[in-house]
Amino acid sequence: MNRVTPDIVRKAKGQGIAALTAYDYPTARLLDEAGIDVLLVGDSMGMVVLGLPDTTEVQLDDILHHLRAVSRGVQRALLVADLSIDTYRTPEEAVANAKKLISAGAHAVKLEGGTSRIEQIKAIASANIPVMGHIGMLPQRVREEGGYKIKGKTPAESQLLIEDAKAVEDAGAFAVVLELVAPKVADEITRSIRIPTIGIGSGKDCDGQILVFHDLVGYSPWFIPKHVRPEATVGDAISKAAAAFIAKVKGTSANERERARTP
Repeated sequence: MNRVTPDIVRKAKGQGIAALTAYDYPTARLLDEAGIDVLLVGDSMGMVVLGLPDTTEVQLDDILHHLRAVSRGVQRALLVADLSIDTYRTPEEAVANAKKLISAGAHAVKLEGGTSRIEQIKAIASANIPVMGHIGMLPQRVREEGGYKIKGKTPAESQLLIEDAKAVEDAGAFAVVLELVAPKVADEITRSIRIPTIGIGSGKDCDGQILVFHDLVGYSPWFIPKHVRPEATVGDAISKAAAAFIAKVKGTSANERERARTP
């Protein structure tokens, strides 16, 4: 098995780490066989799979359910799972719930927050569970912040992000996601820490990039984030296939009824 390990990801800084979300077995298998480096069972499932308005209503049981399915399709990629909102309020709670994710098939876990989550990151790492950080725009705080906003627009905010990144690294994270961070700041962070940065909507200068699978393939044409350029139009293809099937069934039924009425 040629699975990417956290150590390899740590050393892959500058080599281009490709990461995508996955929430079910067939998607995970297809992406794994395509050669993806990292798969994330993210709480973004709230919007793209469960029909929720954001990630704040996603429960740990939701993550665990989808994680088990995804793990059955993974042979080589590094499988990371999100700790959902309010599951890592204390170091002890963080470790207990991280262990649940590992038992369900994850190779590593991810949590949101920088300096405010240092003790949780330290505790998880000390329990020999690989942990990925996540700074910048924090989806689990979207309601508090009033939407999805670019971070690092001011010198003060930029400095706080740099401090967050260094703190996450020092606490023992093997990589850190930078979400909606101003590209110039993301570049500075990437050059200032040893662990890889994995960007989403943070410019091209991060060590890797992650996207929500549904956004990448145009699965949900009613919403495409500004930072995404879909590589396919799966949603349109599904709609056309369904329409063709409906027309075929209704047309066949109409023809059969007409023949039945003919003497």
